[in-house]
Amino acid sequence: MSQASQRGSVSVVCAAAICIALVCTMGVADVGRVLVERSHAEAAADAAALAAAQDLALGSGDPLADATRFADDNGTVLVDCSCAIGAADAVVTVRRAFTGLLLVPGSFALQARARAVIDLP
Repeated sequence: MSQASQRGSVSVVCAAAICIALVCTMGVADVGRVLVERSHAEAAADAAALAAAQDLALGSGDPLADATRFADDNGTVLVDCSCAIGAADAVVTVRRAFTGLLLVPGSFALQARARAVIDLP
């Protein structure tokens, strides 16, 4: 083969390598985005569960309303709140919707569950 006939093959290999690197980079960015969104959902669930458990332990306020408010303030939607009156613990489930992944179009939702227990002396 002559040198002139091999020039195009180097360009094709370089283009393929750049495409593979770009797809890998976008995949890593998507995984990072999902992990960040999961962290936000878990933090919102923790805050809502703690607010509900504190209301239950102190016997003041409405645990469901406080859990809903904390979930809304943290960008999530309250799915479930197991807050038994007279109990010292609360289990809260929240959902966080997000869009904007690079490789997978559409919207997605993550759910997080948290349990908070408050022990009074």
